[in-house]
Amino acid sequence: MNKREEYQILEAHNLSSKATLSKESMGRQFDEEECDYRTVFQRDRDRIIHCKAFRRLEHKTQVFIAPSGDHYRTRLTHTLEVSQISRTIARNLRLNEDLTEAIALGHDLGHTPFGHTGEKVLNKVHSFGFKHNIQSLRVVDSLERRNFKRGLNLTYEVRDGILNHTGDNVANTLEGQIVNISDRIAYINHDIDDAIRAEVLSIEDIPKKILNVLGYSHGHRINTLISDVIRNSENKDIIKQSDAIKEVMLKLREFMFKNVYFNKVAKKEEKKAAHVIKELYKYYLEFPDELPEEYRDNEVSSEVNICDYIAGMTDRYAINVYSELFVPKPWRKN
Repeated sequence: MNKREEYQILEAHNLSSKATLSKESMGRQFDEEECDYRTVFQRDRDRIIHCKAFRRLEHKTQVFIAPSGDHYRTRLTHTLEVSQISRTIARNLRLNEDLTEAIALGHDLGHTPFGHTGEKVLNKVHSFGFKHNIQSLRVVDSLERRNFKRGLNLTYEVRDGILNHTGDNVANTLEGQIVNISDRIAYINHDIDDAIRAEVLSIEDIPKKILNVLGYSHGHRINTLISDVIRNSENKDIIKQSDAIKEVMLKLREFMFKNVYFNKVAKKEEKKAAHVIKELYKYYLEFPDELPEEYRDNEVSSEVNICDYIAGMTDRYAINVYSELFVPKPWRKN
């Protein structure tokens, strides 16, 4: 018996009957030999952490575009906070923490530069539309390379969780459902923190009816929301919040959209960012042969290649490419 098999026995013994066991995974898109030391979900987590798309999250916008301070969230720090919240919930519900972590770390791999601004623009200009969760799945299935082969060949459960981490989508595993709700818990709360740091918001601006329920500090609000999910999901077939907490969290989300996400000060660079994405798309549509070699996939249309290239850009790389293409350089004598 190898270490992986020993760990699978521990999973079956220690985890809830509602947990997704690694030995019962529905498998990968392509069969491959199992590892002697790691379960399939542990391997998926490691593949995501080591891929290029994961590293690029460090330089992608969460809310504030190219902030000058060092302490604002990026798409990477958001991902790590979602992972932490997800793992805490999974551990306390005795669900599969490895599966939960893998989904959380991979959920935003397909996000565009400049946050949801970039996503909106690509959705508008790309004839096939654009949603970051679908692109995240495309990243792990096709765009990343592992051992010189296309895709990371992740398990069905991780891929399902990545695809269904947002909106009203419901993952087929409880672990995937945890990531869906943890994503919202994370961004609503850390965006408050960043907005206060940016002086777009003060804690006094948030209605007391919300703070009296959720808490006046970042830590208290996170703890309130996590505790509520654990209490209301234990031994259930669905991950859920209590009606009371869900209602207050929705009110907080509405408040954030009105006062931060649509705030003219916070979003003063948004039009410029949108212009960068739009012009890059138009340029490569006219000159597709100028795409980097790795984005000239003959199996898909040039539009898809262009979308893949732009969606994968970091904020600073998109700005640099735009500058290279459209900003004149000082003339120099050869």
